[in-house]
Amino acid sequence: MIRWISIVILAIAIFATGAWGYQEHQEKNAILVQAENNYQRAFHDLTYQVDLLHDKIGTTLAMNTKEKLSPQLIEIWRLTSEAQTDVGQLPLVLLPFNKTEEFLSNIGEFSYRTAVRDLEQEPLSDKEVDTLNNLYKKAGDIKNELRKVQHVVLEDNLRWMDVQMALVSTDEPMDNTIIDGFETVEETVKAYEESDLSSGLTGISNETHEFRFIKGENISESQAEEQIRKLFKLDDELELTIAESGDGAQLPMYSASFQNEKEHGYIDISKQGGHPLSFMLNREINEKNLSLNDALLRAEKFLKANGFSDMVMFQSNQYENVGVFQFLYQQGDVRVYPDKIQMKVALDDGEILGFVATDFYRNHENTEYEEPSLALEEAKERVNPTVTIQDQHLAIVEDDFKERILAYAFLGTKGQDTYRIFIDANTGQEIKVEKLKAVETKWNID
Repeated sequence: MIRWISIVILAIAIFATGAWGYQEHQEKNAILVQAENNYQRAFHDLTYQVDLLHDKIGTTLAMNTKEKLSPQLIEIWRLTSEAQTDVGQLPLVLLPFNKTEEFLSNIGEFSYRTAVRDLEQEPLSDKEVDTLNNLYKKAGDIKNELRKVQHVVLEDNLRWMDVQMALVSTDEPMDNTIIDGFETVEETVKAYEESDLSSGLTGISNETHEFRFIKGENISESQAEEQIRKLFKLDDELELTIAESGDGAQLPMYSASFQNEKEHGYIDISKQGGHPLSFMLNREINEKNLSLNDALLRAEKFLKANGFSDMVMFQSNQYENVGVFQFLYQQGDVRVYPDKIQMKVALDDGEILGFVATDFYRNHENTEYEEPSLALEEAKERVNPTVTIQDQHLAIVEDDFKERILAYAFLGTKGQDTYRIFIDANTGQEIKVEKLKAVETKWNID
């Protein structure tokens, strides 16, 4: 009897020890996963911030209005602070990365000191413009190196915990792709002379207002499902998962998803009026059979069939076998930039793969405007003379206070970069300058 009791107690003890060990293992794994997620977030945020920083410096160089320079320089200072914070959250304590951090600090110091002074009384000097050009080039090189590292991290599914282990290991030499990439970034900064770092250190609508153009009666979930099946030509047998937005949503909507052997898709449709706000289809894109112009015609046909009239294409890009288009509402001869629709078309069969009309539904309204008091040629003179103008048109844009303004929109180039510059058609003030994105670079690391 005592023997059996001993066996039971021993079994319970072994089970308890195993359960405790399993729980400890699970908790340890949870901590490791959380740490890995934090590292991944900080790294991708850093890459994004440096990318945006490069664009903002370039935009500053294309500006010609002192009133707009100060806010832009403050934005650069903010981005450098966020980038430095991201660097501090990466496991690079044992890896020399001080030159890159010093570079970010220098950009922040320069932009802040320049922004807080009166640029009307003390405009940028030639030396400071040279400094901005140097910082712009340097930021571009760092951006490219970080994007290469990001490509490898995503392509090979690399873990930052391995970086931490490699850095603390004293038995083996550091042989890690991420470490090698960051060392290359550091060497890129070192390649510039110290004088380059220190010279000159002397001192479209993102508004989240209510949706203006959502009209019609509320539709039921079954009506939404019927409309979605018709839009995507889905069989009644195919399962469609649909859910209604919760209480307090800015715009009540239905969100649905489906998957078949060919593709899977997602869509948001407004409860009021049943307007498709956005959708995305994911599938394998086969060999290209259509030109970009053919895809544009498919996109325009879709817009007309779904009640979007007076839309004009103002930007198009091709990414491998996919065409990406942006459309603006055109009121007379004026393009209304806040009323934007984005579309994605497959170049194998012309299927609409993506559609985003939230900006249009949020902002669309007929705006009354008077004839501009400033002539086109007068507005041209307000553009930075180093920018070569390629195209121009009248536009309605939003200023920093979200007020709609009649403006001249100029498309111009400076070096290898392209900018869109908006000049107030009545006052001649520079409203905003946007640096246009180039086609995404494919990073191949040998």
